Amino acid sequence: MLDSPLTTAQGLIGALALTLVLAGLHLLAPRIRRLPLVPERATASFAGGLAVAYVFLHLLPEIAQGDEEVGEALGDVLEPTPLVDLGIFLVALVGFAAFYGLQRLADRHAPAPSRCGPGKTMTSAEPAGVYWLHLGSFAAYNVLITYTMALRLETGPAFALLFTLAMGLHFVLTDRSLEEHYPRRFPRSGRVLLAAALLAGWLLDAFLAPTSTVLVAVLTALLGGSILLNVFKEELPSGGRSSYPWFLTGLVLYAGLLTGVTALGG
Repeated sequence: MLDSPLTTAQGLIGALALTLVLAGLHLLAPRIRRLPLVPERATASFAGGLAVAYVFLHLLPEIAQGDEEVGEALGDVLEPTPLVDLGIFLVALVGFAAFYGLQRLADRHAPAPSRCGPGKTMTSAEPAGVYWLHLGSFAAYNVLITYTMALRLETGPAFALLFTLAMGLHFVLTDRSLEEHYPRRFPRSGRVLLAAALLAGWLLDAFLAPTSTVLVAVLTALLGGSILLNVFKEELPSGGRSSYPWFLTGLVLYAGLLTGVTALGG
């Protein structure tokens, strides 16, 4: 842990710097996915391994810690019961189910390519309503990420940097999925709006920072459920889109970094 806690101004400045890094990764995602001499399946699998390590070694323990903090905060109001102890995990489950439902809706209405002549294809119209609903859900997801960024810096700058790394590479892969679903709309408006949502989350934190332990735990659990779905859907690709050696490289590297930071106290 830090020898001296960050001031509010320091936390906001640090959170802004990390927010700008995440926004930049959103905008540069297509170039990152197609790095010279590195197959796209290698970058995808490396990012997948890294994100899976983050989920098991940091996200799940963080949700469990939030459950304990909620129990302590509500101890004077509610009698501790097994049902109350499940509260935060139910919130995480709601986040998981909500994003899964949106993904199913997007898959069902995804435009299908159709032949229009020799060697040519055309894409059917992309439903605007589904697109904006899907994009809006990811925008809300991004707002939550940066709204709680200053709190992550209070946990420790190293943890916040590792979180930013995991989320940044995670964005690279969700970018691929959104572009595949909406090849016309997303490149024109999606990336810019998702990057703007990150900045909106930081601004919301600057003017209306979370102060309630319960609220912070609930937001973390909701975000956690969404991250769980997106990690396992987007970052464990099947068939020819994956490379197990690269996946294992990302997993081992991130696990080593995270355990090292934990041993040193953040």
